[in-house]
Amino acid sequence: MNCSYLDIAKMIDHSLLNPSLTAEDLEQGCRLALDYNVASVCILPFYLRRCADLLRGSEVNASTTIGFPHGGQTTAVKVAEVRQALADGGQELDIVVNISAVVSGNWSYVREDLRAVIDATHDGGAKVKVIFENCYLKDEHKIRLCGICGELRADWVKTSTGYAPGGATMEDLALMRKHSPPHVQLKAASGIRDLDTLLRVREIGVTRCGATRTASMLDECRRRLNLEPIVRTLPAGAPA
Repeated sequence: MNCSYLDIAKMIDHSLLNPSLTAEDLEQGCRLALDYNVASVCILPFYLRRCADLLRGSEVNASTTIGFPHGGQTTAVKVAEVRQALADGGQELDIVVNISAVVSGNWSYVREDLRAVIDATHDGGAKVKVIFENCYLKDEHKIRLCGICGELRADWVKTSTGYAPGGATMEDLALMRKHSPPHVQLKAASGIRDLDTLLRVREIGVTRCGATRTASMLDECRRRLNLEPIVRTLPAGAPA
């Protein structure tokens, strides 16, 4: 490995989006993210305020989703979700494109929908990751979306939600990196389950990955770098 532990840890958005997660799971997930010092926690929207409280003062950002998982909400609803997320302490927001509008070729709607949510997010001082859900799209759709996101100054383009039939592929990541301007970063989601895959997508130009197997990947990273293992802490009241 020719990178540091922090280089790898700060690629990871620890994902806490499974609808069956309990409050205890969410608490422990936030604590795990703090212990491993990842980039962010992407959490169910209703728990964002608590997540932001837990992460306050750390180097781990609080994030959540907008228009999740299919992007079919109206623009006004998405903007309202953005404002609520900002009020709850969100620092990075993962916003799903309107998939139906994309595959219908309604590009004016797609552009204005994204413009509204990106502008609202940036006006609130937060950053935006735009989720394409590539398994439903043709390459021409992905390329067009990369161009629109570049024009609208999105911070990241992202492959998928993790809640559709397919996730990140090496081919899609290479395509998105090629057709996104340099100021737009690239996020992979769904399918990054081990350190070697994480290192492969890093070589393509990925700067963030949504992950649920955060601990196993970063434990392996520390092992390869001959670092001491992370000693996990538990939230107050959790069983030892």
